[in-house]
Amino acid sequence: MNLPYFIAKRYLFARKRKSVINVISWISLVGLSIASMALIIVLSVYNGIGGLTQKLFNVFDPELLVEKYEGKSFEATQEMLDKVAGIKGVATVSQIVEENAWVTYRQNQAIVQIRGVDDNYPAITGIDTMIFDGDYELRREVGERSIRYAVLGALIYDQLGLRGLTNEPMAVHIPKRGKGIGLSIDDAFNTGYLYLGGTFYIQQDIDSKYLLAEIDFVRELLDYGNDECTSLAIALDGKANVNRVKKEMKAALGEEYLVKDRYDQQPLYFKIYRSERLGIILILSLIVLISTLNLIASLSLLIIDKRRDIATMRSMGMEKRTVRQVFFREGMLISAVGVVAGLVMGFVVCFLQQTFGIIKMGNNFVVSAFPIEMHFTDFVLTFALVMLLSTAAVWFTTRRAKIAK
Repeated sequence: MNLPYFIAKRYLFARKRKSVINVISWISLVGLSIASMALIIVLSVYNGIGGLTQKLFNVFDPELLVEKYEGKSFEATQEMLDKVAGIKGVATVSQIVEENAWVTYRQNQAIVQIRGVDDNYPAITGIDTMIFDGDYELRREVGERSIRYAVLGALIYDQLGLRGLTNEPMAVHIPKRGKGIGLSIDDAFNTGYLYLGGTFYIQQDIDSKYLLAEIDFVRELLDYGNDECTSLAIALDGKANVNRVKKEMKAALGEEYLVKDRYDQQPLYFKIYRSERLGIILILSLIVLISTLNLIASLSLLIIDKRRDIATMRSMGMEKRTVRQVFFREGMLISAVGVVAGLVMGFVVCFLQQTFGIIKMGNNFVVSAFPIEMHFTDFVLTFALVMLLSTAAVWFTTRRAKIAK
């Protein structure tokens, strides 16, 4: 029998005699439970919001993006495309031509990032599933005439003052290569015309920046050749490992090209996300630390309250070290029960929100209820953090306690 553990359990769960000390011990237990539950809930909500934002970026950003290390454009020869497509795990390759452009419609204007894409682009990003008004259509053949369309972000749509699927085209102006500022727009810019095809609503940074058009249209405005592009967008099959494919693609293309995964394409967002998550953990750790101070107080009072029991145990030959173990086990028992209860309550709250969407976000958001995403590592982290702080607090308290000789 583990005698220190047996006595500690009796002190915590015995029903024969309830005192103020017992109440304080249970208050400490409840405090640790609430702190643990809060840590799980906040981290799960933050994971949910981060996961939702990442999914929105993933609609627009390909899994891998190939760019020239130096210079803006490069020639995507058939040999190069075959080399990229031949790497195990690559499902689809799409060519992209991207440039800043000045767009005007009647008296309104906007500076946008025009992205010329080919027919494979929707299969790589899923952008065609995010159209909320109109259709994903970049070109339509009407008899012998080709009509070119633009698919643009909702904020650009508002900025240009577009209303519905207008029959009046918008003008797209891109500075001529190697030309200075001319005396007129025709001298300084290449100009093309696009009709409104559809509008997407993804994320504010994307909706206010990007306009999609057919790749040949953008090539014409930039005076690019038929195979010239600024990047290659790559989609992988479901079983492919992104890091492995990225490494093999770097080796295949050489040092002249950069291969970016989604973390590399949005470095600022992911750095901020990780920093904010760390900040949340540190702030909630302070709440856990405050709860452990209650544990120190209740354990100190318990030692004072059990002076007679300590004297009895010492008179029966129990060593000081063993007596300290009794109260150390008592503190650890309070901590363990508290953190496990908190983890269970946190799981239940998160599960209910995940299943039923009890707490709503309002009608103007992408989702109606607060997103929840539970990670097993968060439960392990919370358990380890609470137990670590509690162990330090209990050890300090029992080591400083005066045990009768």
